[in-house]
Amino acid sequence: MSARTPSESAREIPEATVARLPIYLRALSSLTEAGTTTCSSEDLAAAAGVNSAKLRKDLSYLGSYGTRGVGYDVEYLRYQIAREIGVTQDWPVVIVGIGNLGHALANYSGVRSRGFQVVALLDADPARHGEVVAGVAVRPFDDLEQIVREQRVAIGVVATPAVAAQAVADRMVAAGIGSILNFAPTVLAVPAGVDVRKVDLSIELQILAYHEQRKAHGETEGASA
Repeated sequence: MSARTPSESAREIPEATVARLPIYLRALSSLTEAGTTTCSSEDLAAAAGVNSAKLRKDLSYLGSYGTRGVGYDVEYLRYQIAREIGVTQDWPVVIVGIGNLGHALANYSGVRSRGFQVVALLDADPARHGEVVAGVAVRPFDDLEQIVREQRVAIGVVATPAVAAQAVADRMVAAGIGSILNFAPTVLAVPAGVDVRKVDLSIELQILAYHEQRKAHGETEGASA
């Protein structure tokens, strides 16, 4: 049986599984760094924070990389998942909005160690132009089209205030960027074929607050029983 190419298999993988593949990759990278060469599905599931049945189901979409009674070859599985995701190459990334969040993202080592290269930092504020962040000079936002064309950028990060985010996304899409990671607290409208992932820290905190409230309510009920 011939192996599927990443593009062929990616069409068959459920979105929920795709969302977990980077988690498995991170767990496998940690196991590699710890000197672990083989692991069971139970060990990998524990390292990834999922149940082993779900992990085995997810990996079944990629093919059979485990050996009964032995488990998974950590380095081989790590490579196969990285290949499936597409991070065996460096993807050029541009970050727009170099305020506090933009600085933090530019300095985040996890970007460079996970198959991405920040090729440009852009901001509309002339006072920031020329500032060097993580070895990259901040350039005017008007340089976006030139950078996308020269660096073949496919992924853009929006780290601007909400009021500017849609206009930035529109320029990104017009310049040819096909995937956007949005940190602005707003919903972006993009054409079909453009992928947007939203990261909203306030929503995540509110979800945690909900769970804390539920726990506190349960403790109160238990104490009054």
